[in-house]
Amino acid sequence: QVQLVESGGGLVQAGGSLRLSCAASGLTFTAYTMGWFRQAPGKEREYVAAISWSATRTYYAESVKGRFTISRDNAKNTVYLQMNSLKPEDTADYYCAAASSPYYTGNSASDTRWGSWGQGTQVTVSS
Repeated sequence: QVQLVESGGGLVQAGGSLRLSCAASGLTFTAYTMGWFRQAPGKEREYVAAISWSATRTYYAESVKGRFTISRDNAKNTVYLQMNSLKPEDTADYYCAAASSPYYTGNSASDTRWGSWGQGTQVTVSS
């Protein structure tokens, strides 16, 4: 049974930084592309970033490119999202997801290839 557990959310002022972590268990971590999505109140869940199994390929939504960095530590079965220059519009619940493909490029939360999800961690950016 795949388990994804996010941590690191919180309240931060605009311009600040946060680092989210997602610890994975119950899967062969290196067989999975890992991703981050977010969902703001009243909005649909949206793609933020993804990283291939070997970390050689990373993908970002245009809205976070240049500010957020996704990384992974395969020895620790953990994926990270470093968020810098945060804006109030980054306020959302952030979810970790796993796709059972080493190089998956799908960027829709409704895509069933993103088959495992964490419970989310809340990020609030104050202006």
